[in-house]
Amino acid sequence: MCKFKQCILQSPYTSEFLRYIPEVKKCYDKYCMYLQDDFSPKDLYLLIESVSPYFWLILNHEDEFMGFVFLDNFTGSGDINYSAELTTCFAKKAWGSYTRYSAKFFLKKCFDDFGFYKIKAQIYPDNFRIKKLLKSSGFIYEATLPNETRRNGKAQDIEVYSLYKSYYYKNEVNDE
Repeated sequence: MCKFKQCILQSPYTSEFLRYIPEVKKCYDKYCMYLQDDFSPKDLYLLIESVSPYFWLILNHEDEFMGFVFLDNFTGSGDINYSAELTTCFAKKAWGSYTRYSAKFFLKKCFDDFGFYKIKAQIYPDNFRIKKLLKSSGFIYEATLPNETRRNGKAQDIEVYSLYKSYYYKNEVNDE
């Protein structure tokens, strides 16, 4: 079982959120090479603040930290949420079936609770673990954006993957 604990940065910070900060920071620092380009906030608090209230801790049934996920780059207006970009990072202990399970759970939340029609993910081509997770979650490869950004001072390609609500539910029914 997994839980998603929403994190909203505001003073005073809740002790429940602060309890997880060392693990979030450790995970963020270890895998930031897959999360950031040269233009991203380097400070974890600035990142969380910039996407708040769309930042969640991923916890197991014992409230143990397993990773985090956030949404940004929204498309839509007013009451219509068309799409958002998803970014996730898992602690090594969560890799494997737990990541697939929590991804399925979170995507359902995105489509049902937020009303999105499309969820996007932009990844570096060398991020093979997330690429595999995206494909197993039903995401389809859409494009490679050549030299889309800079990472470590060098031009960097970005791969774009998307999952549409209609495709997600069509396959969800077939899985049962």
